[in-house]
Amino acid sequence: MVIGIPKEIKEQEYRVGLLPSAAYQLVKRGHAVLVERGAGVGAGYADADYAAAGAQLETDHDAVFTRAELVVKVKEPQPSEYALLRPGQLLFTYLHLAASRELTEALLKCGVTALAYETIEVNRHLPLLEPMSEIAGRMSILVGGYFLAKHCGGSGVLLGGVPGVLPGRVVVLGGGVSGINAARMATGLGADVTILEVDLERMRFLDITLHTAHTLYSNEAHLLDLLPTVDLLVGAVLVPGARAPKLIRRDMLRRMRPGSVLVDIAIDQGGCAETARATTHHDPIFVEEGVIHYCVANMPAAYARTATQALTNVTYRYLELLADLGLAEACHRQPALLGGINVMGGRLTCPAVAEAHGLTASPPPL
Repeated sequence: MVIGIPKEIKEQEYRVGLLPSAAYQLVKRGHAVLVERGAGVGAGYADADYAAAGAQLETDHDAVFTRAELVVKVKEPQPSEYALLRPGQLLFTYLHLAASRELTEALLKCGVTALAYETIEVNRHLPLLEPMSEIAGRMSILVGGYFLAKHCGGSGVLLGGVPGVLPGRVVVLGGGVSGINAARMATGLGADVTILEVDLERMRFLDITLHTAHTLYSNEAHLLDLLPTVDLLVGAVLVPGARAPKLIRRDMLRRMRPGSVLVDIAIDQGGCAETARATTHHDPIFVEEGVIHYCVANMPAAYARTATQALTNVTYRYLELLADLGLAEACHRQPALLGGINVMGGRLTCPAVAEAHGLTASPPPL
């Protein structure tokens, strides 16, 4: 199979879809790996690394899509790439279709078979999403603490405090992968951390794992009680494949102190705050109701080398199956891949995406 690795063209996206070491393994298995020149530079992988692995280097972005039977990316296709996709072609990447009707309709129109990393589920886990959630969760405390600084417009609170001064207060909405990683970082800094969660078993796990963090049942009344004293609010809620629920309304933000920070990790699924809108690494924040909003939709791209390594670690086994066996047999061998199919041959196959856009979904025709 011809596997194409185009350079990411989303703004400030530095990750690449495949490591040179993974390209080497695929070439050894008899596949052709086509890598666009410069695709790995942002993550610290030179063209020479891919050439040494046996990959073919391609200068033209469009040609990678034209020649590839399987396109492997990190982020969703950008508008200029819609026309490059075709029926019968496989696309393997993060899609987050529930947040974009335009992209959903474009993929339906072009007839490509699109598999989303974030909807492949194994034993109630999302193994291809979890590494990026881990990075985003840990990163949320780094950026949140930075923007609390007075010179950034923040309230001037140091999350860890100092002897004789109380630490800053962090509230994390959601105790999943990104939430627990945010809480771990925050407790490590010495902050006062509360995690809001609805799953009682998950709260027991968090209580045992994070000895200095508090857990609280997640409802609006509890959140309203906490907001007046919160310094950093982290939105870490996730409904697999679906649009993020809007748990933070504009009027709720008015309860927070001026200069407080909101990091909305769920922004790539539409955001869990009513006031959230996607930002970029070069222009990451805006202020609404006196609260600094950090809503970068591709947070892990800031640490592109770590993120690329972590991503390939989890995607490679599925990529190998698709390349070796084709879609139908790969899904037979690994049924979790069926859940990854969001669009196939002009048909929407993911119920959560269909619900988000008021469309109809049907099972993949396999």
